[in-house]
Amino acid sequence: MIAIWLRSGGYMAEARKPGDELAEDLLGFGGREVATVRDLFLRPAPVLQAWMTSGPEGGGAYARPLRLYLGLNAILMLFLFLRGGAGFVLEGFPPEFLAPLLEQSGKSRDAFIADADGWMTLVMVPLLSAAYALAAVPLLRLWDKEDLGWRRGFRATFGWLCAWTVPMVPLAWWGYGTGPTQAVISLLIVLLGIVAFVRMGHGRWFKTRLIGVLKGIVLMFAVQMAAMFGGMLVGGIGILGALLSA
Repeated sequence: MIAIWLRSGGYMAEARKPGDELAEDLLGFGGREVATVRDLFLRPAPVLQAWMTSGPEGGGAYARPLRLYLGLNAILMLFLFLRGGAGFVLEGFPPEFLAPLLEQSGKSRDAFIADADGWMTLVMVPLLSAAYALAAVPLLRLWDKEDLGWRRGFRATFGWLCAWTVPMVPLAWWGYGTGPTQAVISLLIVLLGIVAFVRMGHGRWFKTRLIGVLKGIVLMFAVQMAAMFGGMLVGGIGILGALLSA
C-alpha cells in the first residue's frame, strides 16, 4: 500500500494499489489485512499495543480486529461447508435421543440430519465465535493493567482471537468431524490459544511467563466452556430447523 499525504485543509488521503482493492473485493482481504495477519503471526504483542494505543486501525497500520476476525471466520465457514457441513454434531447422538424427533418430523434419519446440517453449518462458526468473545472479554478486562471499558475490552478480545485464529486456519480443515485426528487437532488448537495469549499479552495481561501460561489455561478453559454451550445451541437450532422444515 502506498501512502500519499495531501496537506490540504489539514486532512490526509491515502491511495491504494489496484491489486489491494481487487483482493479486498474478492476475498475481503487487502494489503492491510495481509500485513496484519503477517504481524499477528510474527509479533502479535506490538499489534495489540498499536490497537490499544492508536485506535482500532493501529494508527492506520493494521486492519480493525473485529473486521479481520469476521474475515477469518468466513474462511472457517468455507472449510466447514467444503468438509461436508456440521452434520457430525448429530451423528454421534444415540438412537433413543433422535427416535422421537424422527417420529415427530416424519423423516428418515438421513433426511433429518441433512436438514439439520444446513442450519448448523450456517450458524456454527458465527455462534461459537460470539461465544468465545463473550467468555474472554471479562477475563481480559480483569487482567489488563488499564481500565479498558467494554469497547476497548472487546477490541483487545478480538485482537487475541485474531492472533489465535491466524495459525489455527491451516489446521481447521482437518478439525471438523469426530475421530482421533479431530481430537488431536482440537488439542493443538487449544494449545495455540494459550501460545497466542502468552505471545501477545506480556506486560499487559501478565508480567511473568509462568503467570501468562496459567492465565492462558484459565482463558482457554472459559472459552471451551462457552464452546460447549454454543455447541448445544447449534445442535438445538439444527434440530428445530429440521423439525420445522418441510
